[in-house]
Amino acid sequence: MKLFDALKRVTDSFREGVGHVLGRPSAPLATSLEELEELLIVSDVSYETTRTLIANIGKRARKGEPLAEAFQNTVTSLLDIPTPNLFLQDEPFIALLVGTNGGGKTTSAAKLARFLQLRGKRVLLCAADTFRAAGGLQLEEWGRRLNLPVESDEKGTAASALIYRSVERFLSEKFDVLLVDTAGRVASKENLMKELEKNVRTIKKLVPEEPREVFMVLDATIGQNAIVQAKEFLRFSGLTGIVLTKMDGTAKGGTVLTIAEQFKLPVKFVGVGEGTEDLYPFSPQEYGRLLFGP
Repeated sequence: MKLFDALKRVTDSFREGVGHVLGRPSAPLATSLEELEELLIVSDVSYETTRTLIANIGKRARKGEPLAEAFQNTVTSLLDIPTPNLFLQDEPFIALLVGTNGGGKTTSAAKLARFLQLRGKRVLLCAADTFRAAGGLQLEEWGRRLNLPVESDEKGTAASALIYRSVERFLSEKFDVLLVDTAGRVASKENLMKELEKNVRTIKKLVPEEPREVFMVLDATIGQNAIVQAKEFLRFSGLTGIVLTKMDGTAKGGTVLTIAEQFKLPVKFVGVGEGTEDLYPFSPQEYGRLLFGP
């Protein structure tokens, strides 16, 4: 399934609701804003973000901007977070993938590796999910399919030792990118979350400016639970962006707006399907067009 098809499926019901509200220009502004507020909340936008959006839309509309334009301009400006995406640039870097169990970290590591491989990059994978018995085996299998090297070890090995070894290899063999798949965390367990800090410190011992990308992998179908997770992970690992998975499932799309408004954190990649080539750079402009375009 292509990105356009997946996002269109997510945004269709939202567009239909917006069209209903904005298709009644004679309706009182207060009524239209109330209906838009309900629509946003039903679409998995958090209450706080919804209130911010509605306040800004109302302010624009009261200054004479047509309601449809006020809505579109408010949402588009919210999504437009200027940030470099190293995956689209030509320089070596290290990226860490974090998140809870079941969010799709290991598969996303393979998808990101394939994305880079197709652009001529030499990629090294690190299976630092040493808590889970099958974590290393799963990434090793992806490595075999993609013909990419994978640093892994037995279950129970200290993740920091494996990461240190992987960074040494990344430097000595002059790879373009090192992708580190970390163990799934329960955001409310502080001791486990602190292990992420240790992972980052381990990398910085060898390369002080890395990791320059720390992606939180989020399941797009879990709605507001994703926001709770993001708050905790942001505290411990200095997130630089989001990889949003399962956008072809039952996702409603509001998580994108909430993350952008609350954390000023961009969605950088969207994953759909099960194949390694079903990963796409996220485009705020394309997303805005799907929300409001013809």
